[in-house]
Amino acid sequence: MEPGLSDIYFFNPTCEYAVGNGQPSWQPNLLLQKMEEDLGALPLYFASQKDVVLVHKVPPVQYISRMEDIGLKVPELFPVQEAGRNKTFAGRPKNRLLPWGWSPAAHRLLEPLKLSCSAEFLESPVAEWKSGYRDLYSRKLARDILISLLPELPSEIMIQNHMLPEVCTSVEQIEELQSRWGKIMVKAPWSSSGRGLQPLTKIPLVPKVREKLQGIINDQGYAMAEPYLNKQLDMAFQFELKKGKVQYLGISRFFTDRKGRYEGNYLNGWPSGINSAVVKFADLMCQLLPGPLAAVIEAGKLAKSYEGNFGVDTLIYTDTEGTLRINPCLELNLRLTMGLLSLRLGKMMVPGKKGIYKIWYHAEKSYLHFVQEMEQKYPLVLSGTLIESGFFPLLPVDEGTLFGAYIFVV
Repeated sequence: MEPGLSDIYFFNPTCEYAVGNGQPSWQPNLLLQKMEEDLGALPLYFASQKDVVLVHKVPPVQYISRMEDIGLKVPELFPVQEAGRNKTFAGRPKNRLLPWGWSPAAHRLLEPLKLSCSAEFLESPVAEWKSGYRDLYSRKLARDILISLLPELPSEIMIQNHMLPEVCTSVEQIEELQSRWGKIMVKAPWSSSGRGLQPLTKIPLVPKVREKLQGIINDQGYAMAEPYLNKQLDMAFQFELKKGKVQYLGISRFFTDRKGRYEGNYLNGWPSGINSAVVKFADLMCQLLPGPLAAVIEAGKLAKSYEGNFGVDTLIYTDTEGTLRINPCLELNLRLTMGLLSLRLGKMMVPGKKGIYKIWYHAEKSYLHFVQEMEQKYPLVLSGTLIESGFFPLLPVDEGTLFGAYIFVV
C-alpha cells in the first residue's frame, strides 16, 4: 500500500444479486436503487479523510458539519455518475477500489478508475472478475466451509450432521426435506441480508409458494434448504483476508425481523434482558470459533481468489432437547458488512454505553418525520465528540428519503 493515496469506496449492497445474475449490465430494481442512493454515504464511517466515497447524491454542507461535530473527519464525497467520465478524477493516483462488494456490475462501473490504482491493488485477486468467482458468493460455499469446520469443533454443541443445509435442484427435493424436518427455510443461493428467504411451515405447498420456489431454481440453478431452528441469538465474526492470510477483527451482534431479514445491530455488547445462559454460551463461542474459521478459510480456495473484508454469520439455537447449539457458518458474506460497520459505530459512543444501530424503511411512513420526532424525544447528548445518549441519524435526510440508518444510545 502506498502511503497518502486514496481508497475509493462505493455502496452497492445488492452485489450478491448482481453476482447471481452474472451480467455486467445488471441493475437492481427501482426500490433497491433508491436504497443504494439513500444509504450511499454509509462507507464514510469506514473511510479516512484522504479517501473518497462515491455517492449518487452529494450530501449538503450542513450534514458534513454535523459529522465534524462528532469528531468524524469526512472524506471527499464524489458523484458516482461522474467518476468514470471525469478524466481528472479517473486519472488521479489511487490506492484501492473498495465497493461494498464485488460483482461483474461493480467491475464495469469502476473499470475506468483501475488504471490509476496502486500496483498492489492491480495484482490482487479482486482487480479483475473471473467466471469461477461466482460460486464463492453462493450460500453453498458457507455449507462447504461448515462441513470442513465441524470435525475441528466439539460435536456436542455444534449443529448435527443430519441438520446440515442441502442443495436442492427440484421442488420435490424441497418437499422431501420438509417431510423430514418439518418447518424449513429455503434460500436463494445469491441474495443477502435475509432477502431471498422462504420459510415453509405448511404441508402441502400452496401453488403460489411452489411457484416461488420453482422460480428460484429456474433463475439460479438450485435452492438451499435447511431446518427451521429454534433461534436464540444471531452473531457474526468479522474478518479481513489479505494475501491468503485471515485477520480476525471482532464479533458483531445483530437482530432480524420475524422473516429473518436483517434489521440492525446491538452496539457494545448484548442488551440487558437476554437469557444469561445464552449470553455465556455466545461468549464461549467468541473464544472458540475465530481461530478454526480462519484456519479453514486459509486452507481453502477462497484464500487464493478473494481479498478484503468478510463476515461469517452464526446462529445459536436450542435443539429438541433444549440443549444450546450453534451453526458456526450459517452465511458467508464476502463484502463489507453492517456488522463491521457496527464495530466502527460502537467506537463513536462513550465507553461503557450500549445502543443499537438500525436500518429504517417503512413504505407508508416518512423517514424525515420519524427523525424529527426522535430528535425531539431523544436529543443527542455528546461528551466531547463521543455520543453519551440520544438519537443520531447517520445519513442526510430530506423529504424524499425512504431509507435511513441511525444510532440510538440509552
